[in-house]
This record gives sequence, structure tokens and C-alpha cells, in this order.
Amino acid sequence: MKVALSRKNLWDKTPYWLKSTVGRSCSLVPPAWFLGRTFRDNCRFVAQAQWWPAERARQYQLARLRDILQLAYEKTVFYRGAFDTVGFQPGDLRSVADMGRLPTIDKQVVNDHLADMCTRSVNGRDVDMGSTGGTSGAPLRFYLDTHRSFIEYAYLTGGWTRVGYRLGMPMAVLRGRRVGIDRNGLRHEYDPILRQHFYSNVHMTTESMTSYVEHMRTIGTCVFHAYPSSAHTLARHILTTAVPSPGNVKAVLLQSENVYSDQIEDIETAFRSRVFSSYGHSEKLVLADQCEHTRHYHVWPTYGYCELLDEEGNPVTVPGQRGEIVGTGFINTIVPFIRYRTGDWATYGGEGCAACGREHVILTEIRGRWPQGELLAGDGAIITTTTLNVHDDTFRKVQDYQFQQSVPGKVTLWIVPSEPIDAQEQQRIVAHLNKRLQGQVVFDIALRTELVKTARGKQPRVIQQCRGLSGTWTGGRSEAARECRMDS
Repeated sequence: MKVALSRKNLWDKTPYWLKSTVGRSCSLVPPAWFLGRTFRDNCRFVAQAQWWPAERARQYQLARLRDILQLAYEKTVFYRGAFDTVGFQPGDLRSVADMGRLPTIDKQVVNDHLADMCTRSVNGRDVDMGSTGGTSGAPLRFYLDTHRSFIEYAYLTGGWTRVGYRLGMPMAVLRGRRVGIDRNGLRHEYDPILRQHFYSNVHMTTESMTSYVEHMRTIGTCVFHAYPSSAHTLARHILTTAVPSPGNVKAVLLQSENVYSDQIEDIETAFRSRVFSSYGHSEKLVLADQCEHTRHYHVWPTYGYCELLDEEGNPVTVPGQRGEIVGTGFINTIVPFIRYRTGDWATYGGEGCAACGREHVILTEIRGRWPQGELLAGDGAIITTTTLNVHDDTFRKVQDYQFQQSVPGKVTLWIVPSEPIDAQEQQRIVAHLNKRLQGQVVFDIALRTELVKTARGKQPRVIQQCRGLSGTWTGGRSEAARECRMDS
């Protein structure tokens, strides 16, 4: 797995004991200065751009699209061939609507043509390998500029300010990080520079969840950043036990999974604060944050170009209609993603929000590629499969996979190989998963030619047969039940 020697990557890989020691000595440095000039410059840009008039945003998008198309045409074999096939030159882009003249691409296209989609050598120190772990199907691998993480974090923190977050405010985090045990016996690690408290969502037992809530109460006014399923599990623990609400959580920030109304209700009741959801991609295509006054999502026009296409591939232009999100990203120039079909669907809400005054594209409902499911550890801890959306090469030879569980603490991983997988490769996959889940679940592998589908033809990520869990159960209603409610 290629990881560049960037400041962020080195900090992320630093052992916790050293990070804690160094971090305390640097904790007086404002986080914005630690994150660097790229981050600070983009924070200022983001704060202004979200209020741009619609026409100014369109002109910015047109300029950035021209840059991306020109780069892709000049520097990649794949896009030059694709553009020539349809008789399109980058200079032919007169308006953003002209993007419709170009073909769309998808995950399979990127997997098949990655080498021919790179604009330059990927061996430099400023290039990372990115991936999706396959929660939406087959894994995807690609390359990224190292500086994109600081740009993206500027956008994320800019969105979070809508619900009261300020950089340097304490943050409780429950998002799949491998967390050790601190000196007090708590599954907890602390980043003193970014003021982030990390808890383990692979150890969600009754005892550990109580300790998380009790510790969260001690860190002062904070925000809670979590996977929706993990936040919901913790919320249900608060609501069904004698554990009181922390009382100091200003907002709950959710990412990386679908968010449902029953989850929102429980989380907001338990934490007595607003749920704020963000939508984005590992591929850095489209980013959208909820409005501070409504549940609607505002697409950031300066992050990427967002299209909605119906089932026939036509643009969705009427509010209330649904379409697939097709994105062209602006912040990664190593592998341009141009008109990439995400597999996510959203309802078009028009342009311009009467509640806040922003004039950009509104998405009123997003149902993404995140089929949530949960595994049960031997000690009763509930583990969301989003935790296993590993951004590395674990599934490098895997076309698709599915988890099957009938006994707590033991899981069979069904794999459809993309190339031959021998015993050594199986052991490597198991070792990676065991490390990710810190030994909470024992895995074995079974190779298959096809995976299980539901009666509706859908392919759940988890075939769950443990008592109390079923299918893709997420701590409340099943995915199927939620889909029925959404479709009605």
C-alpha cells in the first residue's frame, strides 16, 4: 500500500505514546497553524465561497472543469481516447451543461484502466494510494494528491461551523479507529493538537459504552463525530439504561453511512443536540453538508461538479425527482474522476435555500452506497461493518465479498476472487481484518462464485443469523423496512 511521506500521514502513523508526548508540547500551537498554509488558505476560501451567488459559482465551476478536462486530455491515454471517440475537445466546453456530451465512467472502468488514467508518475512522495473497502460492492483503488486531505478538512470543518463547531473545540470520535487502553483502563486515545478523543467502536459492550459516555461528559463543551450506526448504538444505550445524557455535546456530526429518521430521533433525544450529516466520497467527487436550518443538503460548488441523472441518463432538473449522483472532482489531479457514476441516488431540491440564503444545488434526500450491517463480537459488542471499510490493500484480489455470521465472535467471509487467491493470501486477508477489529471477531474464508441476494435481488453485505440481529440490522429497523418506508 503506497502512502506518501506527508506531514499528515507521518502524524497518523506515529505511535500513540509518541504522539501523545509530542502533542502535549505542541498543544499550545493553534490547530490551524499545525495543519498548515494549504488548510488555512482553503478555510478562508470555503468561508466565502459558500455564500457566492449562483452565477459566480457556475463560472468558477466552468473554469475548474476546463482545467480538469485539459489536464486529462493532455496527460492521460484513457481520457484522450474517450474524448476523441465522441468528438469532444476540452475547448468545446462552453457551459457546464456541455459536460453531458462526455461519457460517464464507473468503478469497473477505473479498476480496468487505472494505469492509463494517471496524469503523472505515481511514484512521487506527494502521491497516496486511495481505496474504498468495498462496502458498496467490489473494492476500488486509485491515487490521490497528498495535499487533498488539508483541502477536504477545510471543507468539512467549514460545514461543521454551521452547528457551532470551531477548530480546537474538543471532539469525541467514534469512527473505526484502532484504539488502545489508556492508563485509566478506558478504550480511549487523545490527540492533544486537534483536541480529539477517540473511542473504539469495535468494543461497544454495555460496560464500554457507559465508560465512553461518562468520559465524554468530562471533556467540556464538545462535538461528537461518528458513524451513524455507531452513534445510534450509543444513543440506544443511553435511552435504555440509567446512563444520563452527557449534556455537553453541542452537535452530533455524522458521515460515511446512510442516515435514517429513526436514528436521528434517537440520537438527538439521547444527546440533546442537533444531528448534522455530511455526504462525500473517498474518490473526492462531491461534498454536501446539511443546512443549519433544515435537513436539506447543500452541495459545495467549489469542491466538485455534481450532476443528477435519471435511469435513462438524462439530467434531473425538476425538484422532487430522483437521480444518480454523478461527480467530477476538483481536488485530486492525479487520477481525474470525470462524470463518475457513484451508485448513490438523491432527490433534487432545486437551487437556492430560502432558510439560509445559499444559492447552490440542494439535495433533499441521499441514499448512498453504504449498506450498513453489524457483526456481533464474542463479548456482545456490536461492530458496524463500516469499520471494515478499510482504505488499504486488504481486498486487492477480491471482486466482491459478504459476511455470514451465526455464532457471536465468529464470522465467515465469503469471497468472489478477481484473481486466484491461495492459502497465503487468505491468511493475509484474515490477519488484516483481525488487526482492524483488534481480535474481537475470528474470521475464516470461503471462496464462492456468487454471493447471496435477497428476494428483491439486492445483495446484503451481512448475512446475519445471530439472535437479536438480522440481515443488515443497524440497531433499529432493518434496511428493508427503511426502504419500504422511503418508497411509500
